[in-house]
Amino acid sequence: MAEGDEDDVRARAALTAVAEPGDARAGRWVRERGAAEVIRLLTGPEADAGRQLTGVTPQRLAGYRARAAAARPERDLELVAGLGGRFVCPGTGGWPSQLDDLGDARPLGLWLRGGPDLRTWALRSVAVVGARACTPYGAHMAQSLGAGLAERGWVVVSGGAFGVDGAAHRGTLAAGGATAAVLACGVDVSYPRGHAALLGRIAGQGLLIGELPPGYHPTRSRFVLRNRVIAALTRGTVVVEAALRSGSLVTARRAQELGRFTMGVPGPATSALSAGVHELLRGEGTLVTDAAEVVELVGGMGELAPERRGPVLARDLLAPATARVLEALPAARAAGAEEVARAAGTGTDEAIGRLYELHSLGFVERRGSGWLLTPCPPTGATRTGGTRRGGH
Repeated sequence: MAEGDEDDVRARAALTAVAEPGDARAGRWVRERGAAEVIRLLTGPEADAGRQLTGVTPQRLAGYRARAAAARPERDLELVAGLGGRFVCPGTGGWPSQLDDLGDARPLGLWLRGGPDLRTWALRSVAVVGARACTPYGAHMAQSLGAGLAERGWVVVSGGAFGVDGAAHRGTLAAGGATAAVLACGVDVSYPRGHAALLGRIAGQGLLIGELPPGYHPTRSRFVLRNRVIAALTRGTVVVEAALRSGSLVTARRAQELGRFTMGVPGPATSALSAGVHELLRGEGTLVTDAAEVVELVGGMGELAPERRGPVLARDLLAPATARVLEALPAARAAGAEEVARAAGTGTDEAIGRLYELHSLGFVERRGSGWLLTPCPPTGATRTGGTRRGGH
């Protein structure tokens, strides 16, 4: 069940069956009059509703009234409780206050299935979203991000859909982490049907979240509108593969509007499924490649990604003067010490000493009175492409 004032909770539960997600008009009514009064007006005399609930046509108001007459909040609250869930709304202890940033378009309440406290989870959460028809690369990156964020103690939020969403949830679950799916339907409805088992695992290990009462099915507009909840609920949104026209970009843009962090995982420049991500990165998005970089952006002080650098090559460890002598050797022939000294800009005695040092390290070998680069230099060392004069 839910906490808080029983009349307000029951009225809000009823209104989730009356108003579509994101209905700012209904949100304004509730803000101005309270949920219980709005339900009283919608189920009372038509004339009263027409005078008090302004901003809609008579036909639209009739639609609200028909839905209000059919709402069964007590039944819905019992159904969700039977699933091990509950209903949370503004004014109750489990309400995540960051959703209030949505203004009148904030959810009237949320139906939850699963044990964890949403308010607590949302404080340390990241959304991972992307294409439904993702590539193997996109699925791999989403799964890796989910697992990496879980290992760092972050909650991964997504939409439970095919493609990137499912991969992110699976990666998190496989790592024993916390994940939540924001649905465009009731929390008892398995959609897509192919994810029935996955959604069941999320309900058991994490949270299923929906704005619609039990039994309600998704529509195209509801998918788009649930994205605002994903954006507002989390500290930041990561987009993994998205075409130029993608619902994932809607989530990212809404996150930007709300002042949340927006990130993108780059892909091939030739991939249409990465084109939307690249446009995001050309704007306000931040490029990320793994969970450590995500956490560095959304986390607290000290949660830094490791320094990125390539492998240390054997020649990187040489002293600068020795490296100049090595670079002065021709690529495909032997050279005398005097020639090497001139190319390196040093004295002959200095060059000879450095050449013997390089010989002991395996970089060069003697060839008569000259010196030659070894065919197989130490691991990681690179061959020079010709006589190069070292700088000072």
